[in-house]
Amino acid sequence: MPSTDLLEPGVVRGRWHRLLADGRVECELCPRACRLREGQRGFCFVRERRGNDIVLTSYGRATGFCVDPIEKKPLYHFYPGSAVLSFGTAGCNLGCKFCQNWASSRARAVDARTEPVSPERVAQAALDTHCRSVAFTYNDPVVFAEFAIDAARACRDRGVATVAVSAGYMNPPAREEFYAVMDAANIDLKAFTPEFYQRFCAARLEPVLETLRYVARETDCWLEVTTLLVPGHNDGPDEVARLAAWCARELGPTVPLHFSAFHPDYRLRDLPRTPAATCARARAIAIREGLDFVYTGNVYDPSGQSTHCPACGAIVIERDAFVLGRFRLQEGRCLGCGAPIAGRLSAAGNGCWGGRRRPVEIPP
Repeated sequence: MPSTDLLEPGVVRGRWHRLLADGRVECELCPRACRLREGQRGFCFVRERRGNDIVLTSYGRATGFCVDPIEKKPLYHFYPGSAVLSFGTAGCNLGCKFCQNWASSRARAVDARTEPVSPERVAQAALDTHCRSVAFTYNDPVVFAEFAIDAARACRDRGVATVAVSAGYMNPPAREEFYAVMDAANIDLKAFTPEFYQRFCAARLEPVLETLRYVARETDCWLEVTTLLVPGHNDGPDEVARLAAWCARELGPTVPLHFSAFHPDYRLRDLPRTPAATCARARAIAIREGLDFVYTGNVYDPSGQSTHCPACGAIVIERDAFVLGRFRLQEGRCLGCGAPIAGRLSAAGNGCWGGRRRPVEIPP
């Protein structure tokens, strides 16, 4: 089924909304349920009331394309060492005070590109740049779901995988259609208290937990989870233990969990960076709570970023930041003991990425 009608370049009629008795139109894409009068925009800014509809004004209007290592999403069990074509648009449906992509996610310009890019052009660009997958990232693809779905379908037709990097703040009807066409996802679990979500993200925790459960239990989409550890706010041992125990119980022990270090940004510039020791402690706690694959990020920690066999403890995928070393897997099993390692683990790509990101130009 194609997307709703293209009304003008970069603008399509949205799929998830309803007309209320008081004349407002309610957006049903995410739990915010923005109720709009004519000409008003939602919290995300890129969805606008026009007539009795809500339109998406950022369809195909990417803020830029880059070729990244897949590990940068972060995805460690999804075609490791491969290249991914990454892009985002303007707008976001969360209001995280610590946002590290705020220049695009909080952008108020809806004409990030003069000419929108078609879903088919995105898929072809992935092939042209030798990328195994396309990632909808930088801002949250929930807010440009119509385009992400169409691009994912175009990619699937050409044998290109798709990745959603999202905060998971989405309502069930849209969520079902969205994840039906995604091959992998990294979903941010910002913290494990409703108070943190309300204070720092202007959002609620429970819808995110519902999305995580849904993706893990009801879809074929490969799932990994990331928590950014903000010093003094969500990095306490008790909260980390409860978060990890919930992941092990509700998502399963083989779903990878990444603990990333915070650095001062956007509206939280007065906090210190997360110490590497805090990330290492969180990793140890999560392993103790029953998770098989736990990683650290944004710190120097080759052991904490390598994949260890949960059966024998041997390193099966060696990583130093985004550089892959030894790859000791055969048909998804540890070469040492033969235990299965969860994921989409075909032979590694070149793995020689370092920290680089390669911008690319995608013509309309």
